[in-house]
Amino acid sequence: MQRNRLITLFFIIFLSPGCQAGGQEALREMTFMAGFRPQANLPFVGAYVAQEKGFFAEEGLAVTIEHSAGGGEHLQLLAAGEVQVTTQDAAVLLQRRADPGLPLVSIGLIGQRGQQAFVALADSGINAPADWAGHSVGFKGTPPPDLFALLAANGLTEADVELVNVGFDPRTLTEGLVDVYPVFKSNEPNLIRGWGFDVVQWEAADYGVPTLGLTYVATEALIESDPEMLQGFMNAVLRGIEYAQQNPDEAVQIVLQYAGEDADAAHMRFMLDTELADAISPEGYGWQTEAQWQALADMLQMYESLPGDVDVTAVFTTQFWSSQK
Repeated sequence: MQRNRLITLFFIIFLSPGCQAGGQEALREMTFMAGFRPQANLPFVGAYVAQEKGFFAEEGLAVTIEHSAGGGEHLQLLAAGEVQVTTQDAAVLLQRRADPGLPLVSIGLIGQRGQQAFVALADSGINAPADWAGHSVGFKGTPPPDLFALLAANGLTEADVELVNVGFDPRTLTEGLVDVYPVFKSNEPNLIRGWGFDVVQWEAADYGVPTLGLTYVATEALIESDPEMLQGFMNAVLRGIEYAQQNPDEAVQIVLQYAGEDADAAHMRFMLDTELADAISPEGYGWQTEAQWQALADMLQMYESLPGDVDVTAVFTTQFWSSQK
């Protein structure tokens, strides 16, 4: 009888659903979906490093890392509860809060400056945005509000330039089809230079235009129902970003595990270095303020890129950042 009770006790303690061998709590499963393909975007790097260095496991999490196939899939899956955290550009997050009213919240602002800039060939004679007058200026899909704000900051209007929808091929610039080309700062400038062309680059933020970059995003419902999970996630990814800053060569090798053998390590390093520079905040990685979000919202509304009013205090939270101090 005593032996039977001991056997029963063993099963209760060691084989119960919440435990693993040795009495350790089972890791909690969650899914992080990066908003684009595998590459060295800094929020992606934070997750890659956290996974490979065991930071997620130390927070009690078993994180599945996935990547969006495009078309806003990541936001749809997040809103549906199929993934727990994703990434999104701050301006797009504000727009999706306004219409269709998705209850999404930034839990960490990684890009303290916007992702986009504009470049011209260095030998073009275009040395400042004021020189854009009379030239063709490209945009991807829809002219972004920071383009109009940059023009205004330099005394120009849309009528002073020829706006051209150039798509996503920077050869449009190198082949002379457009004079000024829109770039993602951590991507096309390095590609263009690799083809043997030097460029001059301008960012709207350098002319007083408020811009923000990529964020980690969760839903209002999950923030309320499971803050412990999100706290563990943020602890791990911010630690991963700090590790990448201190060990960039190793971080690039980790990125290549996700991006594949065909990925260019030098290009991934350029991307990492560029985005680390844009992530610097006086308070540390991931910090965000109401003033930042309000300034961005005001700029978007000025150029009719934000449909309706948005309460920016509901768009972000710092509750998961505070323990990083």
